Amino acid sequence: MTILANSQANHQLHNDSGHKTPIFKRVNLKESPGLVTSSIDLSKLHQLNPERYPFLLESVAKGGLGEFDILFAFPQETIQLDNLDDAADFTRQVQAQFKSNIDENISNPAKLPFIGGWFAYFSYDYAQVVEPVLNLPKSKFPLANLTRVPAAIIVEHATGLVSLLAEPEFAHLLPQVEADLVQALSLPQSADTADELACVKVVATQEEPEEKYLSGVETIKEYILAGDVFQVNLSRQWQVELAPNTDYLAVYRALRKSNPAPFAALVNFQDSGVANNHQAWQIVSSSPERLVKYQAPWVETRPIAGTRKRGETEAADKALVTELIEHPKERAEHIMLIDLERNDLGRICQPGSVEVNELMVVETYEHVHHIVSNVRGKLQPGLSPLDIVHALFPGGTITGCPKIRCMEIVAELEKMPREAYTGSLGYINLDGSLDLNILIRTMIQFEEQGKPIVQFRAGAGIVTDSQAQNELTETRHKAKGLIKAFDFADSGIEC
Repeated sequence: MTILANSQANHQLHNDSGHKTPIFKRVNLKESPGLVTSSIDLSKLHQLNPERYPFLLESVAKGGLGEFDILFAFPQETIQLDNLDDAADFTRQVQAQFKSNIDENISNPAKLPFIGGWFAYFSYDYAQVVEPVLNLPKSKFPLANLTRVPAAIIVEHATGLVSLLAEPEFAHLLPQVEADLVQALSLPQSADTADELACVKVVATQEEPEEKYLSGVETIKEYILAGDVFQVNLSRQWQVELAPNTDYLAVYRALRKSNPAPFAALVNFQDSGVANNHQAWQIVSSSPERLVKYQAPWVETRPIAGTRKRGETEAADKALVTELIEHPKERAEHIMLIDLERNDLGRICQPGSVEVNELMVVETYEHVHHIVSNVRGKLQPGLSPLDIVHALFPGGTITGCPKIRCMEIVAELEKMPREAYTGSLGYINLDGSLDLNILIRTMIQFEEQGKPIVQFRAGAGIVTDSQAQNELTETRHKAKGLIKAFDFADSGIEC
């Protein structure tokens, strides 16, 4: 386990429980005479100072789930889990952080989603910490990262308001944040333009062999017939080598254009652990799925299960929605996963409080339609944010049912760590509230022998009547938005 002191840290942590209402300043971009734009691209502040602004959560697909963008500022102490052997110490230190700092009585009159607290990341392979019986392939990258963050910039899409926020003892940082915001607004309006996206050039590509996936589907069907499992989510990997010096920020901007999503994220980690010589690495995500949200008293999860590609015409698109929502296989699989999530929530919620308050609605994204439900319950007293995460992690929609046996089968058939894919990231507030996504439609970028490398995965839920070729096709539909982020003209990959 690594404890890192960030170079931007100007204050020691305050571990008393007397936290007060966060300090914030609001700017209306639509009305302020000094700010002549009607919107702000927070990735520009990251561009100006990646160390000061390392973590961006962005609702690129706006709407009910896509209300805010949050750029976290001035990171402080980091607790990072690099090796499974240090899991107990990591858990102890994280729980101690929460016990010392969380105060449920902190007020939030502005109803901001983030009021100071932590940025949190858990790789899929962190599941071994939650379920020690698992023996998953060894990760190259850290298993988890919890970084104390006392300040942020928050954009509210509906109103155009920008909030500059800091915990009271870090209020002196707000003038610097405001100055950075003004400087970012003066940068050229180049984000997501054709010239910038053309900078993402592909040198070589590699897609996992079809036969490995097709064989895996048939093996899973045998496990189902033997009574081991009901459904397993099996994924496959793409790897892309980019032109030298290709910036991860250009990759993120290309991805948010090709695959807009409500839980998008750009994360720049400065330390990838001993296995990668502590070099920087990035998570670039366009996720549509929430793992867990807690806002007292409700804990909720929002499983996605059931997918169809988008139609080429409006009529074809509507027909595919009807086919999806009425298909017996998709409905049965979705209901099974709702039951799994109800069971997970039942471990931490008050008896009788777990309910499905939104059942089998269709959400439409750039390249696919999904069936989505919302399951929630009232949290039992005395539980920490880490207890909440452990109860639901990893999400059942990306493992299968039952979870532990499915994860064993996934490890057997995929034969490699998933790293960030199907893990989770988000924020935890000083009042104990939290919101974390599931990292699907997600890339990691790193350097290997001086070359920029991007990896990503896509999967499908396998059940007893799955057709292997159809499931392979579904993985490509899900990967389409990621593939389109690159210039694949000469790559041979079908988009």
